[in-house]
Amino acid sequence: MLQETTTAATAGGSNAEALQQMSFGHMIQNFDTVAWIVFITLVTMSAMSIYWMIYNFVKNMRLRASSDRVISTFWETPNAQDAIRYMEEQPRSEPFSKIALDAAQAASHHQRHEGSRLVESLNRSEFVDRALRQAVTRESSGLESGLTLLASVGATAPFVGLLGTVWGIYHALIRIGMSGNASIDAVAGPVGEALIMTAIGLFVAIPAVLAYNFFTRLNRVTNNKFDTFAHDLHDFFATGSRVGDIGGKR
Repeated sequence: MLQETTTAATAGGSNAEALQQMSFGHMIQNFDTVAWIVFITLVTMSAMSIYWMIYNFVKNMRLRASSDRVISTFWETPNAQDAIRYMEEQPRSEPFSKIALDAAQAASHHQRHEGSRLVESLNRSEFVDRALRQAVTRESSGLESGLTLLASVGATAPFVGLLGTVWGIYHALIRIGMSGNASIDAVAGPVGEALIMTAIGLFVAIPAVLAYNFFTRLNRVTNNKFDTFAHDLHDFFATGSRVGDIGGKR
């Protein structure tokens, strides 16, 4: 009975030691240079991903809150000069006002140069259309801030974590071979500890992939609103008629 108790206590102590070796704190204490590089890389990826997630979320929420107000106010303002003045008062980060101002500046520039070669080569409609295309492309590109990084993190973080796991298992096997103890108690701790790196890589990658898909969907909706607003602006500045007068939209 005493021998069984001693054996059970020894086994319990071995299990506790193996579990301790699989802990995050124990893994940090046994990092070498490569493991630190991998870990710091994953932490940096995570920090940058979180920054761009927050940045894009706040930007999209502000845009969703202001876009309908800016568009409706522009079309509901009776005087075109007052509508343009309202657009000039909008923050520099507001994209719909920028698109409208580019269209207004293009129409005004074309009107000031009537009789010149510019007017002969491009009529008013074509000139405004070109300005609107450039404005929409510029603002659409602005929506993609940070998305490349999120996609890169989502694609590479699991492999960075896997590199740390492979390196950790390699060193764990070397230590096991040097100790001459290949029991499950000796193997489970170091190998399980190395696998934590893969878990960290997945923990970094999964939110980045989900955020990328989420913001891509939001940007697609916003780009559709850009196109719709640009078409209405083209009709307005090319013909002088408001949306409600030519399209029956209001």
